[in-house]
Amino acid sequence: MLDLRDLHKIFNGKPALNGVSFKVKTGEIVALLGPSGSGKSTLLSIVAGLDHAERGEVRWDEKKMSNVPAHRRGFGLMFQDYALFPHRDVFGNVAFGLQLGAKPAALIQRRVSEVLQLVGLAGFERREVSSLSGGEQQRVALARALAPQTRLLMLDEPLGSLDRALRTRLLEELAAILRKARQTSLYVTHDQEEAYAIADRIVLLKAGRVEQVAAPEELYRRPATAFVARFLGLHNLLPARIVKAGQRTWLETPIGRLPAPQTKLSGDVLALLRPDAVKLGRGLPIKLNGTLLSKRFHGRNLQAKVKVGETHLVLELPSDATLPRQRAKVQLSFDPRQAVQVFPREA
Repeated sequence: MLDLRDLHKIFNGKPALNGVSFKVKTGEIVALLGPSGSGKSTLLSIVAGLDHAERGEVRWDEKKMSNVPAHRRGFGLMFQDYALFPHRDVFGNVAFGLQLGAKPAALIQRRVSEVLQLVGLAGFERREVSSLSGGEQQRVALARALAPQTRLLMLDEPLGSLDRALRTRLLEELAAILRKARQTSLYVTHDQEEAYAIADRIVLLKAGRVEQVAAPEELYRRPATAFVARFLGLHNLLPARIVKAGQRTWLETPIGRLPAPQTKLSGDVLALLRPDAVKLGRGLPIKLNGTLLSKRFHGRNLQAKVKVGETHLVLELPSDATLPRQRAKVQLSFDPRQAVQVFPREA
């Protein structure tokens, strides 16, 4: 098990990591997700032993790693640019780490064959890496990282240089390969779709702090903060106030009074109206009238912007939803138990 405890790192007088703590269980794939500058790559470098923390600990199976050099940690790294050796064929690239460890030739031959089979490149041993497609090169890099059977594999934006169609296909393959190998992994990405697709759990970072640690579905369905909601594309955050009305608790919002969800918060808050929980028509308890401002087809869904009073809302609808012409009046409805969440008002 990887155990990170209260890691702090300062660059140029500013905190790059500020009290980062979480664990990675054996065989688990954990994605480090966050915007540029959130501390993802810094954290990876510290875990790898390429950098050090000013405070805090990196532990593996309860053993402190701070004084263990990078090459003795038993951790592997896979980078975005793959860093394949152009003068070596596929076998030579995959065998590199095993040869550094002075493994017997027969063991190297067997292990290279195993991992090439695992990544779908059986028979590619003598191919030149320059003759391979981008997807094939990515799989060679993965095979090279897997070959030494490292305790922890760290992947830093490994699909970032590929086009979207290839990235989507290889992401599914990569997730299946890591799980089949039971490879404990840290996967760095700024792309939430990648994190959803590959991770057992996601650690979402903001400015060097952990905002939330959760399984992909929980992260999306129950963001812990307004920042998490915005980062995940949930932009319907409305200024609101929690008020008591008789025996009931309500939210006063710019789109009207709504039943308040269970919360310990009081007074001024931010209310999230989930864009995927608002429906066209009047079939659900809360009903709104609005004006359709725009609509945009996104393949798997249809995004609509609707003005309700003076508030602009974003809706995510099924791709086959029928919408009227722009500026037409529309009716909306939602169930507040599914659609509304509240967060502390930001300073």
